[in-house]
Amino acid sequence: MNWLQMIAMMGAPAGGEGAEPQSGMFMFIWLGLMIALFYFMLIRPTKRREKQRQALLAAIKTGDHVLFGGGMLGVVSNVKEKTVVVKIAEGVKVEVVRGAISQILEKGDSPEATA
Repeated sequence: MNWLQMIAMMGAPAGGEGAEPQSGMFMFIWLGLMIALFYFMLIRPTKRREKQRQALLAAIKTGDHVLFGGGMLGVVSNVKEKTVVVKIAEGVKVEVVRGAISQILEKGDSPEATA
């Protein structure tokens, strides 16, 4: 068997020469299922996490213990529109963007490990 015959056999429809090709509707059904799977597995959970994060950042208030994305801990001393002033040591205050905060901790809690 030469390579031309092998290529011709790969392109042949399943079930022999008399089998009918599948309809175009079958392709659209599979495409719809793949889009739905993609939405429910990737897009929807990402939107839910982002909504929870926005709620977390909006709920920051003075006196909260916070954890930054870089691993630094501090206590919020002033809340502004887009930034917060955080006390990280005695007499040391820094102003950071709200997005840098990854967790709000309860007093005495240790930071949770994130995946």
